[in-house]
Amino acid sequence: MKRLLAVVADGFEETELIAVVDCMRRLGVEVTVAGLESRELKGAHNITISADALLDELVPEDFDGIFLPGGLPGATTLYDSAAVGCWLQAMNENGRVISAICAAPIVLAKANLLENRKFTMYPGFDSYLNGLKYTASPAECDGNIVTGKGPGAVFAFAGKLAGALGLEKECVELFKGMFVEL
Repeated sequence: MKRLLAVVADGFEETELIAVVDCMRRLGVEVTVAGLESRELKGAHNITISADALLDELVPEDFDGIFLPGGLPGATTLYDSAAVGCWLQAMNENGRVISAICAAPIVLAKANLLENRKFTMYPGFDSYLNGLKYTASPAECDGNIVTGKGPGAVFAFAGKLAGALGLEKECVELFKGMFVEL
């Protein structure tokens, strides 16, 4: 069974977190939602969730991939976190899947994971990218890096993430049953 870590900070984009976690769990992926600073997290639109764990209680070796949802100020909080940067480096060094959607790819840029990569993200965060250019696609997968544009791209993003985790065929069937058309 694949294991995915979703790292969440207050101000996360609820649609991105819930839809992606839901799709992954439907695919049989064991998803752990980890709060960066708290187990009780409030989304950008005042929806509160309870995390399964705190990030500092976990270790990168236990996961096949990591997922960072967007939303503000959630994405900028993740960007400012040294712990998240260390996790991303450890996951990358071990060839694990690294994924981020909406504004959260800025965190990958800070960790120097987007250079010479094809990626997408929510427009308007260019000042965080040190000159890197993103596509306008709903979702991109380049090696072990998966990125998505925003809330409206959650299923395209989840499909790319599933593919990166080796579950592309299963995801096609899942989306057929959910009436997701890509």
